[in-house]
Amino acid sequence: MHKKSDHNTRRILNFPAVIPSQDVNPATLLRSLITLSTSITSHQSEFFATQRRNARETIRQISILSILFTEVYEHDVIRFPDSVVLCFSELHLALQKILFLIEDCRRPGARVWLLMKSHYVAERFSSLIRTVATALDVFPMSEVNVSCEVKELVEMVAKQAGKVRIEVNPDDEYAMKRVMLILNQFENRFEPDSIMIKRVLYYLRIDSWSECHKEIRFLDEQISLELDDNNARELHLLNTLAGFMRYCRGVLFENSALDVVNDEQLVTGRPNLEILSCLNPEDFRCPISLELMTDPVTVSTGQTYDRVSIQKWLKSGNLICPKTGEKLATTELVPNLNLRKVIHQYCVDHGVQISKFQSQSRDVSSTILPGSPACAEAIKFLSEYLVRRLRNGTEKQKSKAAFEIRLLAKSNIYHRFCLIEARAIPPLLALLSSSDPIAQENAIAGLLKLSKHSNGKRVIINHGGLNLIVNVLKTGLKQESKQIAAATIFYLSSIQTNQKLLGEIPEAIPALIEQIETGTSCGKKNSLAALFGILLYPRNHQPALSSGIIPLLTNLISTSEKPEIVTDSLAVVATLSESFDGSDTIMKSSSLPLIIKTLQTSSSRAAKEYCVSILLALCNNLGNEVIAVLANNTNLIGFLYTLSTNGGSQGAKKARTLIRIMHRFHETNSSGLMANWDSSRIAAVHSYPLLGPKGCCTDDLMVMDLTCHIAADQHEVHIARLLLTVA
Repeated sequence: MHKKSDHNTRRILNFPAVIPSQDVNPATLLRSLITLSTSITSHQSEFFATQRRNARETIRQISILSILFTEVYEHDVIRFPDSVVLCFSELHLALQKILFLIEDCRRPGARVWLLMKSHYVAERFSSLIRTVATALDVFPMSEVNVSCEVKELVEMVAKQAGKVRIEVNPDDEYAMKRVMLILNQFENRFEPDSIMIKRVLYYLRIDSWSECHKEIRFLDEQISLELDDNNARELHLLNTLAGFMRYCRGVLFENSALDVVNDEQLVTGRPNLEILSCLNPEDFRCPISLELMTDPVTVSTGQTYDRVSIQKWLKSGNLICPKTGEKLATTELVPNLNLRKVIHQYCVDHGVQISKFQSQSRDVSSTILPGSPACAEAIKFLSEYLVRRLRNGTEKQKSKAAFEIRLLAKSNIYHRFCLIEARAIPPLLALLSSSDPIAQENAIAGLLKLSKHSNGKRVIINHGGLNLIVNVLKTGLKQESKQIAAATIFYLSSIQTNQKLLGEIPEAIPALIEQIETGTSCGKKNSLAALFGILLYPRNHQPALSSGIIPLLTNLISTSEKPEIVTDSLAVVATLSESFDGSDTIMKSSSLPLIIKTLQTSSSRAAKEYCVSILLALCNNLGNEVIAVLANNTNLIGFLYTLSTNGGSQGAKKARTLIRIMHRFHETNSSGLMANWDSSRIAAVHSYPLLGPKGCCTDDLMVMDLTCHIAADQHEVHIARLLLTVA
């Protein structure tokens, strides 16, 4: 009847108790009561950070009731009067809630929050004890067969429960006032005395880096939940406490932090995020609302926004692009169906509902602002402290400071802003040259997080960071550092001028190609994404081609068991194929049969569409040499027809263009007019309004208007997908 509660599914101080049915079997009801009372009393010897006296008194009373339940059950339980069953049912409901409350008082990471909720929690204890007293007052003791001693004990409990005074423990009250004073000092831009903070934390037994981190994780989870409820008052408290605990973790527990070689596993409960997953749906957010784009649309400047957000912008009388500041030629909104499908497919592939992503996007949008004045100042003090450690600390202190920055900037926009303003980037760049592999990894990981902020990109470039990051990519002391460096280059390449600068670094493209060839799966993915970003600048194509990228990508496409790596490889090939040199290299490497085979066999629609883009570019650049091969492949036309009806808007248009080219070739060939066929015919076919507008870009990356026939909105979809998979 009673199921063990799950902290992962039940919100704290929320008691989803179940009332037993009226026709419940008495024996079943009693067994459940015994189980509940045993579960409650099992907490008797455990530590309670707050509500110690209230918890002990409640557990003591339930332990006496447990004797009653056991003795009644030990006698033959055939049938009870309805009045007995009703009282037992009321006690069962109350005991469920008491067990939830006891478990919540011991919930990991909730200590400082529960301290600040002391009055509310004490009221819950009082209410539940009164419920038990009421049920015992009307309990028909004469209707059950128990000893006189048990009857006396139960009567004593009933009297005590009715008279007991449940209130906040004076020690809790004092500690709570200390915390309020500390938070008030933060709010007034005064850094609190560390001794005062340590006394409060000692009282709560928050005495290590890991215990402090548990508090932060709990508070962040509660913030996400309260955002759904739009509870401004509770959000203010949670954000304030989260800022306070982050300050404590970074400043007070610096020396007790674990060796950071495996700290990412410790703090997340999962293997290193930069290595395994790095899935980051926040990069599908609208630039206006920062919420997940459920209906992305493109405006005349090529920027993409969520329909609701941009419509509100336009209705307010704004006729300029929010992101570029350019005047809109028209207010027409073009649905970006490809990007919408990419977002939807990501949700489907990972078993997550769109509504959940909307909640997550609201969480991140809330991080633009600190949440409370006290939180804002706490993070500023912490950022300044960490930067001082980076500049003046020992090698170990520098590494730990970099790790703290890595955590602080992980998913919070305001934290990134504070760290950048505190000048964290220059010492992080200097730490890239460290001989300590852990320090180097933490430094490059911190830079990765900060590179996601527009100001961070600018500061990294202004301080000569590109060469240092490329050097880590090439000669990093750990494979993880090389992978993270590739991801950092990808984010930096979102700015057109950076694409040019990266192309001018001789080691950049060869180092990425080396990672694609020899790196782990994550290293390959990050490097492919970074290379894709660099190749958006057309003059970077030739160095990549000269470095032998086409044979390497061809091998990856034919041998990799990772569908996403195959798709990313095809995206890079598609970009390179837009130039004549790229198309010529593809043909000389005998890659055409592989591209056709991949189109026919791949289960990925994105991969098929990139194959079509490659074939179309080859036809445009090389003419008859390619068209004849395609036209003579009798099976190809059927796959193109399928893609023209089932593919995305751009993929379908390109498939139809290829079909027209092949039909025109057959018509010309049958008429004996092959001599008149040349690539200008293809250009004429391309002149049909099939390929869609150029110049589109993702909500996070500015894509150049390339002189190529891959429509820019296809680049947009691929970049959006890369943003989900790059560290």
